[in-house]
Amino acid sequence: MDINEIRTRIDLLDDVLLRIFNERARLALEIGHLKKGLSLPVFDPSREKRIFARMKDENPGPLDDGAIVRLFERVVDESRRLERIMSHAEEKA
Repeated sequence: MDINEIRTRIDLLDDVLLRIFNERARLALEIGHLKKGLSLPVFDPSREKRIFARMKDENPGPLDDGAIVRLFERVVDESRRLERIMSHAEEKA
């Protein structure tokens, strides 16, 4: 494969990641709505630890476990941020 073919494959994967990130965020918003109705906090440290541990256990590489945890920390952090934004918006409505 030449560089352009590899870049095309990366672009296709990026498109898939974009759809997956947005679907995950949509589901996180659903969970946030349920948490609010149950008076549960947005931040659930035990859930986040389980996510990171599971991702490390499932990691086939070449990214090391530290890289995987950092990536998922960011994904989870953005989901939590979105939950907070939507929760505040619902309070004002």
